[in-house]
Amino acid sequence: MGEKMILIATSNAGKVREMERAFEGLPVRLVPLSRLHEVLPDVGEIEEPVEDGATFLENARIKAHYYQEKTGLAALADDSGLSVDVLDGAPGVYSARYAGVHGDDAANNAKLIADIQAHGTENAVAAYHCALVLVFEDGRELGAEGTCAGFIRPEARGTEGFGYDPHFYRADGRSMAELTREEKHAISHRGAALEMMKTMLLERGLT
Repeated sequence: MGEKMILIATSNAGKVREMERAFEGLPVRLVPLSRLHEVLPDVGEIEEPVEDGATFLENARIKAHYYQEKTGLAALADDSGLSVDVLDGAPGVYSARYAGVHGDDAANNAKLIADIQAHGTENAVAAYHCALVLVFEDGRELGAEGTCAGFIRPEARGTEGFGYDPHFYRADGRSMAELTREEKHAISHRGAALEMMKTMLLERGLT
């Protein structure tokens, strides 16, 4: 089985690390967007797609098809985020830009805690969600989803995670940002989706 090249359709370094860790041992070469020019030196600048899906799966599909069509490479896209019960599922698909600026973790977390406290609670039931879509060169696709239940606390703990991880606590009392990469992969929403995707790839011989 030859090595298969797959574009990771994200600029989020934390997500890239988790995907690379999950696919270790597979005959694949994962190429993050930040290194696309190393394999396609003639490709021009690619604008980000408009993520206007109503669900994580719809947004992952939009991104995967967009980058596959732009590059000709098989493309793996992730869309993930947080839903909080007391906020009626928010921030949901707007998790990365909850405070208005895409990827501003500090601002997003500050708004999240303020919104939860405005509802008169300090510990809010929440869940992480992840959807993955892999689009092959011929347009065929695979999809996988995963969830991770927990709750949001105002106290931030840990330095290993990203996004909302310092405020997202599991039943054992540790935040996601206090877990090692191996521990996080074993229980996280993205870990579950990646393991499902990995299984499907192996069953199909990476084709």
